[in-house]
This record gives sequence, structure tokens and C-alpha cells, in this order.
Amino acid sequence: MHKILLIEDEKNLARFIELELQHAGYSVTVAYDGKKGQELALEEEWDMVLLDLMLPGLNGLAVCTHIRAAKETPIIMITARDGLADKVAGLDSGADDYISKPFDIEELLARMRSLLRRSGQANKSRVLRCSDLELDVEGRTVTKNGTAIELTKREFEILQELMENLGRVMTREMLMEAIWGYDSEVDSKAVDVYISYIRNKIDEQGKPSLIQTLRGLGYVMRR
Repeated sequence: MHKILLIEDEKNLARFIELELQHAGYSVTVAYDGKKGQELALEEEWDMVLLDLMLPGLNGLAVCTHIRAAKETPIIMITARDGLADKVAGLDSGADDYISKPFDIEELLARMRSLLRRSGQANKSRVLRCSDLELDVEGRTVTKNGTAIELTKREFEILQELMENLGRVMTREMLMEAIWGYDSEVDSKAVDVYISYIRNKIDEQGKPSLIQTLRGLGYVMRR
């Protein structure tokens, strides 16, 4: 379970983000001011820091600069200030990504997953399981009942995304953004094609598919 430090002074927003991240499987600690957030960021090890720009005590730019001087912890800056100069300042202070308020929680989650993959934090000897299916993130292998299943790179990435979000409905758009990126011109129907390929490899004849289709919504895997 990834440890996330959320530094946000708007308590209602902080609570909303905390609950959504916990639902997505993250362990979340919240700090409501810059000074406390900086202390926690430097004293403990985190997989990611979500950092507001405008904070009491010590602003987000200062906190980000201090964290980056000591650690390589991935940082996403969250703020209502969306001007180009503010974004540049946030990135120059050491932030890895920047998201402006108001934002959709699914976009934040997608950015977090993408950053965790890029930083290598998501690949720490993890084995994902769903029924008798196992996916070794680091080893890039998939087995069912102990038998190896050969997947292409894209099939593996889509299956990993679904298994990392067990019980959560993943729309085609969410899968597109997570696998191909926000600016991809790949048709969303490609997701359906890859899901079909994956099902042919992981499902047993005569048994329900491990990847369920929710019409008009998307796909979900449940234990």
C-alpha cells in the first residue's frame, strides 16, 4: 500500500481527497499547514506528496524546495492558482506535476499512478491477485493457477491497471489516459479490442470472465 502525504489547509477538500485515495487503496496522512507538512515529509518516507501551493505558516513553494533538497519523493502540486507563471514556479521548485483546482478526482488518481510508474515507486516487488490470477509487477509476469500466461506489453499494462483498481469501475477514458496518455489520438475502441485479447488468455471456458463489462460505464475486476 503506497503511503501518501497530503498537505492541504482546506479541511473539507482534504477530507474528500483523503477518503477518495483511501478508497483507491492508498494510505493517507494529512497535514493542514506548511510547517507540519514539511516536518512529516522530511522525517518519514513517503511514496508521494500532494502539496497545496497556498498554505499557512510556510507556502507550498518553500515546502517543495526543502523536500526536494533532501529527497526524491514524487510531488504533485495542487492549487487554485493556474497561471503559467505559477505552474512554472511550482515545477522549478521541484514539483513533478501540477494540477489546478477544481479538478476531477479521477484525473488526480491517473496522474498519481502515472507518476508512481515513472518514479519507479510502483514497481517494488508487488504481486497483484484476483481469484487465481497473479500479476507480478516487477517481474512482468502473469500466471493463472501457477501456469504462465503470455501477454503483450499493452495487454499487461491494461490488466495491471484493472488489477490495481479491483472493485473500481474503469471507464474507457480512464484506461486510455492511464495507458496511452492524455494527448493520445488512439481510438477508445482500442480498449475494447485489448480487453477481448486479455479475456481470451486469462478466462476459462464456461466460467464468467474475470473482467466484467458494465454497459455504458466501463470495465471492472472484482475478487
